[in-house]
Amino acid sequence: MTDPTRADDAGQATEHVGDPTAPPVETVTPTPALPTNARAAAWRQRVQQLLAFGGLIAIFIVFTIASPQVFPTPSNISNILFSTVVVGLLSLGATLVIITSGIDLSVGTGMALCAVMAGTFVTTWGLPAPIGIIGAIAFGGLIGMVNGVNVTLLKLPPFIATLAMMLVCQGLALVVSDKKPIYFDPASGYVNISTGSLIDDNFLPGVPLPRNFPNAIIVFAIAAVIAWVLLSRTVLGRYNFAIGSNEEATKLSGINVTKWLIIIYAVAGLFTGLAGVMISARLGSAQPATGAGYELQAIAAVVIGGTSLSGGKGSILGTVIGALIISVLNNGLQIISVPQEWQNVILGVVILLAVYADQLRARREAVH
Repeated sequence: MTDPTRADDAGQATEHVGDPTAPPVETVTPTPALPTNARAAAWRQRVQQLLAFGGLIAIFIVFTIASPQVFPTPSNISNILFSTVVVGLLSLGATLVIITSGIDLSVGTGMALCAVMAGTFVTTWGLPAPIGIIGAIAFGGLIGMVNGVNVTLLKLPPFIATLAMMLVCQGLALVVSDKKPIYFDPASGYVNISTGSLIDDNFLPGVPLPRNFPNAIIVFAIAAVIAWVLLSRTVLGRYNFAIGSNEEATKLSGINVTKWLIIIYAVAGLFTGLAGVMISARLGSAQPATGAGYELQAIAAVVIGGTSLSGGKGSILGTVIGALIISVLNNGLQIISVPQEWQNVILGVVILLAVYADQLRARREAVH
């Protein structure tokens, strides 16, 4: 008697249907699908980071050739890193929000308000500098939490909610400061968190470090590591990506999306508060009118670094590279004496290209 089934090769069998003398009909046993989607996404992210880093290197080389006596010097590199700090800190928080497919337009004026609050705590109230710093950072977290509540509980679009907060922070900064700068007493030690120097030219013998390596650079590096850990090694990071990828599916899986969105916006606000501390320490005063336009540079750094405006994709490393690209561009264009208006034009073109590249990636992934 003929066996109705027999294995001819791996994953394939033949079956006689009806009459045993009829030709065999091949049936294919499906092979389990390999988890290629996650690996492909991780590979695409690495490619995006490499492209952004390659762009940074290319821009650096161009300005080095254009101004070899000034641009590549250790002192100017320190200046580039120093100028990256404020935009970089704002970009770290913006990355968390944009990955959820949201947006935060309040980071610039929110930073100014946090700087004013730091001045109020340290100068007006006479609190010790460490307490004033913690209070200003916490106030930034409060601003972010209010944004999260407006987005989740009041169901406001993130663009509208944070636009309203941008105006509120702008007004409160002027009200609290009485429209005047608040100057810090050098004796308080507040300014040392930014312009002080724990690392000098004797820190690593034989290594050509600038004489004054600002503490602000160290603060930014530590903040970037913290943001990286939060995004890639914690529950907050996993839920962050899940909400941005598919918020409805995340809700159906039992995750309290409302709670986690509020937490994400609040954590992003902490970075805004830290940026307020750093810019006020750098200037030696809390300037209530500062902050306008910083939100655009922060969003630009995030997008240039490969974070998708549609949500669900992004990385802290890419954001840091994006912030460095903006700083290198600004610094190099100033050194070669490009007028400010043309600097804005060039930065705008870079942002347009970055967003267009993001849209191309989204269309390509939708096709595949």
